[in-house]
Amino acid sequence: MELGQLLVDEGLVSQEQLKLARGEQNGSRIDQTLIKMGLVTEDAVLKTLSAEFGMAYVDLKDVTVDTELLSKFPTSAIYRHSLLPLYRENGHVVVATDDPLNLEGLDELGTVSGLRLEPVLTRSQELGTRIRELLGVGGDTINELVRQRSEDGIELLEEIEEDHGELGEGAQAPSVIRLVNELLIEAVKLGTSDVHIEPQESGLRVRYRIDGMLRIQSTPPEINHFFSAIVTRLKIMSHLNIAEKRLPQDGRIKLRVMGREVDVRVSIIPMAHGEGVVMRLLDKAKMTFDLKNVGMPPTIIKRFRSLIELPHGIILVTGPTGSGKSTTLYSALNEIKNPETKIITVEDPVEYQMDGISQIQVHSRIGLTFAAGLRSILRHDPDVVLIGEIRDGETAQAAIQAALTGHVVFSTLHTNDAPSAFTRLVDMGVEPYLVASTVEGVLAQRLVRRLCKDCKRQVAVSAADVPEDFPKELAPEFIYEPVGCRECTETGYSGRVGVFELMSTDSKLQELCANNESSTTIRRHALQHGMTTLRQSGWEQVMEGVTSVEEVVRITRGDLVI
Repeated sequence: MELGQLLVDEGLVSQEQLKLARGEQNGSRIDQTLIKMGLVTEDAVLKTLSAEFGMAYVDLKDVTVDTELLSKFPTSAIYRHSLLPLYRENGHVVVATDDPLNLEGLDELGTVSGLRLEPVLTRSQELGTRIRELLGVGGDTINELVRQRSEDGIELLEEIEEDHGELGEGAQAPSVIRLVNELLIEAVKLGTSDVHIEPQESGLRVRYRIDGMLRIQSTPPEINHFFSAIVTRLKIMSHLNIAEKRLPQDGRIKLRVMGREVDVRVSIIPMAHGEGVVMRLLDKAKMTFDLKNVGMPPTIIKRFRSLIELPHGIILVTGPTGSGKSTTLYSALNEIKNPETKIITVEDPVEYQMDGISQIQVHSRIGLTFAAGLRSILRHDPDVVLIGEIRDGETAQAAIQAALTGHVVFSTLHTNDAPSAFTRLVDMGVEPYLVASTVEGVLAQRLVRRLCKDCKRQVAVSAADVPEDFPKELAPEFIYEPVGCRECTETGYSGRVGVFELMSTDSKLQELCANNESSTTIRRHALQHGMTTLRQSGWEQVMEGVTSVEEVVRITRGDLVI
């Protein structure tokens, strides 16, 4: 029976849906087109095919693969046909596939191995993930095999110079280009924020940072031989000097991966066993700049909005690298953006381009620093100015002057909490009375991982392992803890959300700052006047079922009794 008609007869789709899918088919199997269109689930299709073809349906999550058996099969054939040998059973080898009609692949695998095969059906995404886990990202490319997957391409959005002489010859080999592309494609698929390629005495290590946590990415051992070529290829893509191996270099790659624009910031630093590479991936399609989206609770949003709508003054967002400061500031600019307001930013680098806002890229080598850029744009008649980061006294003084001359200034600062921002600016050389009269508010923030909505588990507060400062008297009867499932790759978490500490300036706080009081004294005053600490904000997210106790303890420190 024709496959599409089988699905109609089983009641999974209607004749109208089948007709619609045939119009979108473009050479792919009709069931795959229906799944892609969201008209039927892959599980439902596989169970129907399982019954029709007499093949078992297995969940790979519950299967232990015999790695010794797997080594008897050629990597190239496994990748090319998406077939995964699992284990021996009753004199034959059980092989997972997502396509019951893939007879050619089964014949090839059986012929080259000399073993009898019995196919079982499994989910396509799970099959691909398991193959990469066992054989490593790019394992097929290492074996010089061209994968025929037109939808999984990478398109460079900027032209690169192809002629790099002998130094670049190996890096421009098709196999190396494919290998680098596959590392990037896999990173984007997994929602990675940073890719770490690290040379070690024992060989190359690849790690992906996902939801703030580093995870080792499996790669085949043979990748070690390609390390130099991989680094050179990344240098070529980033428009860097491929001959320079002694000094750190920073570059940028603009890509389109699977139809999505991705900005890649590349940092290359010479280390003991070779050059280490870190790539930060900015997936523009995933970004939405909205204060509610970053996880800001209604009470904080209301107070923060009143700050960003002031006619002049400095509003600071503080926290470590990767805590979401830039996203919060972009969201704030999005809130106040309108045709009557001129907004100019000075950034290093310009991470996201926004309509209606003039953005300037810092170029320190030619003298366009944060401070120099700020002095210049004040003559450009802005209403609101964003400085990417206050790094030094010169930039701090320029920001103070901008606020004193009637501008609203947004910026970021590296401090551990909100009260420390005042003393940090004073340490940079700004007079305490100037800090007191210009800084209107400071928002400290961190990112905690969201519990996976598919597998989080209720636990009674009385039975949970909570620290002493957890507000049991305010907590509901139940909170949630992570479990781990297929959807969250067994971590128990999916995505991240912010926790916030907002301190608004009042007359007493200005007096404390002008008198150069310590951050402890400033903090005590802020707490007495209703400031919610990062820790308390984290507990609120726990009580709402958004995150876990363990995650708040990992990201925030306990509040000092003041």
